[in-house]
Amino acid sequence: MMFEGSNQIESNAETTEKDPEVVQHQKIQGRRSDWNIRNWVQLGVFVLTIAVGIQFFVYVLQASGSGAITVQRPPGVEGFLPIGALMGWKLFVTSGIWDMTHPAAMVILGYAGLISLALRKSFCGWFCPVGSLSEWLWKLGRRIFGKNYRLPLWLDYPLRSAKYLLLGFFVWIIFNMSQQAIHIFLNNAYYKISDVKMLFFFTRMSALTTAVLVLLVVASLFIRNFWCRYLCPYGALMGLLALLSPTRIQRNADTCIECRRCSRECPYHLPVDEKNRILSPECSGCMVCGQVCPVIDTIKLKTIGWGGITWSAARLGVLIICLFAALVYTARITGHWQSRVSQQEFRILLKNIDSPQITHPRTRFR
Repeated sequence: MMFEGSNQIESNAETTEKDPEVVQHQKIQGRRSDWNIRNWVQLGVFVLTIAVGIQFFVYVLQASGSGAITVQRPPGVEGFLPIGALMGWKLFVTSGIWDMTHPAAMVILGYAGLISLALRKSFCGWFCPVGSLSEWLWKLGRRIFGKNYRLPLWLDYPLRSAKYLLLGFFVWIIFNMSQQAIHIFLNNAYYKISDVKMLFFFTRMSALTTAVLVLLVVASLFIRNFWCRYLCPYGALMGLLALLSPTRIQRNADTCIECRRCSRECPYHLPVDEKNRILSPECSGCMVCGQVCPVIDTIKLKTIGWGGITWSAARLGVLIICLFAALVYTARITGHWQSRVSQQEFRILLKNIDSPQITHPRTRFR
């Protein structure tokens, strides 16, 4: 493993070692705070996710009894059902039928794909609560142990392919399912209660599940974004969509002083200092490289076309939040957000959730 220190920013005087005639025209910026607008957006989404989880837990608890249910089943929890959402999107594209078992899952996946197409993999870098937790863990590890580690390239490359292999497996299965097979799956008792199955995965953890989660947490303390970098098929899909994005990190080679801070601090170890544009599917649009760059306007997040848009953190954060709010509002008023599984049906399914009748159905291919 290769050592990575915390890479504190040196004094401004040390950034002027390139060429005095060039540097005298450069504006040197001071060290910025480690906590920025993106972190506030991440924290807000993470707190909202925890609140949705608590509400869903209370709903399931009340539904498991015979008394009145005083809280609503929160649709936001369906954001953790991306495989069903992929099936739903295939059904919608091929037949025009919108899945009403977990409609919010389609809305959230559609939102993630939309901003990835427009603004690189910013869903992962700004919005995803799992990605935020992964980032906080490696930063905590660096604070505790004074460093992170980077796997050697001979191990890093094959491990990075794992998330694409997982994504390919799921896409292959869904692509080969007929409309009828998808329709049957999305209306099956198992899928109707799959959000509860997901909840029980954490509240009824086996020893093996606990051990795997502990290993992931430990690995995330030492290796930057371990889950996102190596295992997340959701992020793999967003990265592939981001390859089509007109937005990318751009470096001005004329004003760059080759301090390499951008590459050292990049959460995904991208060689920002060596490229004029970053096109990698790993780039999450987090803008850390521009934040740590000591020369103003040398590294920017820009969208080509439409006259060229340069994104500030504030502008990007506002767009990400407003777009999500607008999509959710539109889905709510058009009836594409709230599940049509009734409370009565939900209670019956919940009562029999451990029965052999409610198991993952076998998929039928063409």
